[in-house]
Amino acid sequence: MQDTIKQNLIQIQEEIAPYNPNIIAVTKYFDGNAIISAYNAGIRDFAESRAVEAIEKINSLPDEVKQNSHFHFIGHLQTNKVKKVVAHFDFIHSVDSLKLAQCISEEAEKINKVQNIFLQLNNANEEQKFGFSKAELFANFADIIRLSHIKVLGLMNMAPINAEEKVLETLFSDVQSTQDTLNKDFHCNMQELSMGMSQDYKIAARCGSTMLRIGRKLFNKI
Repeated sequence: MQDTIKQNLIQIQEEIAPYNPNIIAVTKYFDGNAIISAYNAGIRDFAESRAVEAIEKINSLPDEVKQNSHFHFIGHLQTNKVKKVVAHFDFIHSVDSLKLAQCISEEAEKINKVQNIFLQLNNANEEQKFGFSKAELFANFADIIRLSHIKVLGLMNMAPINAEEKVLETLFSDVQSTQDTLNKDFHCNMQELSMGMSQDYKIAARCGSTMLRIGRKLFNKI
């Protein structure tokens, strides 16, 4: 598997050149051995979406992998799982409410941690997906950035599956534009954009993504 991952990683990097977003390996459908293979292929960022299963997987990894990797939580996060996720993950990409942000800050304070987060923007207004609407994001943003034990790195977006390229370009560009407006209006300096998955990472990279969340395209034989 390590050779497959390495070959896929090289191909992805060539496809997104000259852009240089960070590639996060989405390992929610793969076991700990796949994480080790990806680590040996040069990857240092791993994403999971199911808290309990993910923590068991992380705890089973060799110390070298755990100590030299960053772990990203990308799934919908329920408040009753916040304590565990804050304790085990370096980044939370899927913060979709003020209440959740407050809960994360409270749990991070208990362990003297400043938790890195992204705010999930559902700018396609898909009912089946979580995330702030644009209006909700602007209405809650000031309260969120005042929380003492979180750091808002940027916005996160999950684009519609099988959308046309022009639609994806519009949505991704809108996320970047929204972030620029937030930075200007609230005098902050968010630098990261978590956009793009296996089916749309090339478009997301062109539109300013700094973090691509890639699973099957990285692990499966092409």
